[in-house]
Parts: sequence; C-alpha cells; structure tokens
Amino acid sequence: MVKKVAVNKLKPGMFVHDLNCGWLDHPFFSSRFKIKSYDDIKKIAGHGIRELYIDTDKGLDVEGAMSETEVKKALQKEIEQVAASRPVPAKEAPVKEAPIKEVPINEEIKRAKEVKDEAKKLVVNILEEVRLGKHIETEKVGSVVTEMADSVFRNQDALISLSRIKLMDEYLFFHSVSVCVLMISFCRIMGVDRATINNVGVGALLHDIGKTKTPPEILNKPGKLSDNEFQIMKLHSSHSYKILLANGGIPEVGLQVAHEHHERYDGSGYPRGLRGEAISKYGQMAAIVDVYDAITSDRCYHKGLQPSDAVRKLFEWSKFHFNNELVQYFIKCVGIYPVGTLVRLDDDNLAVVTEVGRKNLTTPKVKVVYSTRQRRLIKPFEIDLAEHPNKRKIVGAEDPAEWGVNPFDYVGTGI
Repeated sequence: MVKKVAVNKLKPGMFVHDLNCGWLDHPFFSSRFKIKSYDDIKKIAGHGIRELYIDTDKGLDVEGAMSETEVKKALQKEIEQVAASRPVPAKEAPVKEAPIKEVPINEEIKRAKEVKDEAKKLVVNILEEVRLGKHIETEKVGSVVTEMADSVFRNQDALISLSRIKLMDEYLFFHSVSVCVLMISFCRIMGVDRATINNVGVGALLHDIGKTKTPPEILNKPGKLSDNEFQIMKLHSSHSYKILLANGGIPEVGLQVAHEHHERYDGSGYPRGLRGEAISKYGQMAAIVDVYDAITSDRCYHKGLQPSDAVRKLFEWSKFHFNNELVQYFIKCVGIYPVGTLVRLDDDNLAVVTEVGRKNLTTPKVKVVYSTRQRRLIKPFEIDLAEHPNKRKIVGAEDPAEWGVNPFDYVGTGI
C-alpha cells in the first residue's frame, strides 16, 4: 500500500514511492528507491522535502499513516469547497484605464494564437541575444506583454488553453510564455491594477533568462542531475536577477518575479532561502505559477500531470511550500478543470471543458465528444453543468492520449 508520511518518520528499510516534490529538479537517481541509511533521510530533508509517499509492500510500514487514496479524497473535498466559494481579494488602488470588452473564446482564439506565437518568437530572440551579451529591448518586451494582457482581459481561457500546447524540445521558450500568461491572469483575479500587471508580466516573460548562464549539458540533460549539477542549475534565478538589473528598464516587481520564483514559503527554496512574507507577493505568486506550468508540461524525463492533478498537488504542497491563500486564488484563476481538459462524466461519456464555471469551478461548460461504452467519438453536444448539477457531474480528468482525443479540436473554433 502507498502511504503518505512525514520525513521525520522515515527509517532505513522504507521504500520511497514518490518524493512528492514535482517542482524540484532533485539530484536523486530516481524518485523511487529503498532508504539504506540515515544519510539518505538527511539528504531528502536537506532538499526541503517535508512529506513523501512510501510503498509498504516493498519496505517497512508506518502505523497510522494515511493511504494515498485517502489523501487524494481529502484534498479533493477541500478543493471543491474552495471551488464552490468566491473569495474577493483586496483590490489595489484604483487607476483610470480604458475597460476592455470581454468576448467569447471562439472570437479570441485566433488573436490569442498570434499573440502567443509572437511572444515565443521574442523569447527565442532575447535568449540568443543575451547569450551574445546584447542588451534586452525592454520596450519591445513591454509591448508584447501588453498584447498578452489585452488578450487575457478579452478572454483569459483562450490564451491559457493555448499555453498548454508546448513542444517538448522547446520547453524553455514555451514555459516562459506560459508563466507570463498565467501570472497576468493570476494578477487579474487578485485585483491588481493594469500598470502593475504589465510590469509583473515583463518579469514573468524573462524570469528564466538566467538559464543562458547554465551550461547546455546541464540545462538539457535528459536524466537526473548530480549534486554538483543541481547546485549549478539553482544559480539561474540569481543570474536572471543580475542580468535584468544590469540591463535596466525592468520594474521592481518584475525583478522580484525573476529573483524569487524558486523561493518557498517555509524557507526551503533558493537562492536566498527566504521565508513567509519575506518573499514578495509577486515572488510568492510566481513560485506557484512556475511549478504549475512545470508539472503540467511533458518533459523528456517525465509526462506532465493533468491540470486537475496539478491543482491538487499545489494545494497539498501549500501546507508548507506555498502561501495557501494565494494557492486558493490561483485555483480560482485556472479552475480545477481548465479549458481544454478532457473529463469523464458520471454517465461514462468523455467531454472537453469549453468554459470554466463562473460561479462554481466544479460545474464548467463542456462539450461531450466520446462514448467510453461504445469506445468511439460521438457527435459533439454542449452541456452547461451548472444548469444540470443533478443530472451530470464530473468524475475526474482523463488522459486524452489514452482515448485518441485531441481536446483542442473542440475548443473555440479549433486550435
């Protein structure tokens, strides 16, 4: 049986099933191994891991520990309680700005794709220029970020859903764009003023610029990093800060995003090991966004989690590593089942989420596309689960690859 245990309960002879640190490029050869000595336990704790999962069929047991299934059920219940409520964060000081009219996703999807492609191209060019020692054209970055923010304000689901489409061998570029999109959306739901949103977005788009200083053989290594390689990799956020500070023209909130996106609320992060409110608000938010995008992305050494699973992990980790209140707001931002998620309904049909539930995140609008009983695609039809809460419910998310379904064929006008 797989159980969740605190690190201080570990003993030699236990079998680690999951280190429970999906955000960490840890130096362990595998996430599954038998603990041979107390040095192994010290190493685990030294990387900020507070709780993990053991397999009692392959090693020693811990009496009274919750099973993985029990943990998931408890977390899901808490998340659904969060999803059913609508807390309103404190607004920043009001500013005069022209309102942007919201539009349906099918109207925004084409413009959003153009914005995403432009942003990705800009990141590619900037990374190459920085490697060559050239100056970052901050005005050009600000202009693209403004276009991204405009798109998010018109319909955030369009750009967020597009940001989930990434090429594995271009992860760094797409990750930078996705983090920017998510930070803009996150700031928006937090009530941040538009000028600050743009400044935060600049830092988010450039947050990994320091990886230009990371040796390619470490940055692109397909396997696990050694202890020494891991220490070198951890320098990138400091490099990002120094590069952007020296460049000039980057707002303070943007510098905070770049410098602090690997800090952790319990002080276990890097580069400065900041704790709690010593981390800026935007640094705390960037840490959540960076991890969410990282663990939902396919990499050469692991398959990305479904968004609903990623949200659950973030909520679990907020016990120690993230600001729990901010994680709740982030869940409000992306939803439990973001647009483009393939979900199973309680009648065993599969559906694609086409619009996040506005009043309750557990009841989005969906397009039913597949019958698991007949094992075939069916003529799509739409359902607003908020209008039929007692007739159809979401049971959970599904891996589209297992069913041969491309969810983005059914989002907007198709991507």
